[in-house]
Amino acid sequence: MKRFTLLFTLTVACMGLFAQSNWGPQSKVEMKTIHSKVLDAEREYTIFLPISYEQEPDRAYPILYLLHGMTDTNKGWYDRGHVKDVMDVLVASGEAVEMIVVTPNAGGNIYEGVWNGYFNMPGWAYETFFFTEFMPYIESTYRVIGNKENRAVAGLSMGGGGATVYGQKYPEKFSSVYAMSALMSIPEPDEEQPHEPGDKMVLLMKSVRENCAVQFVKDADEERVNALRSVNWFVDCGDDDFLLDRNIEFNQAMREKRIKHEFRVRDGGHTWEYWHSALYTCLSYVSRGFGK
Repeated sequence: MKRFTLLFTLTVACMGLFAQSNWGPQSKVEMKTIHSKVLDAEREYTIFLPISYEQEPDRAYPILYLLHGMTDTNKGWYDRGHVKDVMDVLVASGEAVEMIVVTPNAGGNIYEGVWNGYFNMPGWAYETFFFTEFMPYIESTYRVIGNKENRAVAGLSMGGGGATVYGQKYPEKFSSVYAMSALMSIPEPDEEQPHEPGDKMVLLMKSVRENCAVQFVKDADEERVNALRSVNWFVDCGDDDFLLDRNIEFNQAMREKRIKHEFRVRDGGHTWEYWHSALYTCLSYVSRGFGK
């Protein structure tokens, strides 16, 4: 019976995708830019618009801010994570609601000498950009419902840590946080490593230490704990992932504060194969949290 149900679900989803590709309206992925006064730069972003977006001009949608990893860009989730394909399948099967998904560029490849990271640091006030420029721009340019109940944030690796800390600092803005293979913390170095003044990787690592998701939970007072309880939390990490221990520490800290959350350790490592599979769970999870 389970095999029949799975086969039926996949058949319906495939029929829906076939209909979209041949006769029906299309979901779309677009790459755009925004000028940031905060960063004094043009920043790219990639946005997924659902199938009905052009067909229902009076309709507004929930939104997921989907953050990329350290050496990636806004393109990775769409080129390698296949956001469009996953969204189309889940919407067709009824496992996810139609939503807008957007990924900002938090720096790009570090080996190209470009800034990276979701937190503020000298010369790179990205967190300020995200909340004072990027989110307001996206939610006024596109038809976004624009409230806590219909806004979520997720990410992988550095983006998973960024999503977690954004949810911790701004729980009034997000209904759900989904962290994959998240960079929750970085241990203090045993000794100061030699580096050039302004070394971008050193500044990035320092910004992560100063925004430690694990320590944030440990230090949370009763008022902050209650605010964190207003968010749906999901932490997803592979059993072969080099960041697993830090995700376990986060899970334990959340348990000690009695903050309800989902914690999953599945077979896999720090790979796109893992994150692509996690995306199915992520999109279904945030869908269930919308409108609540």
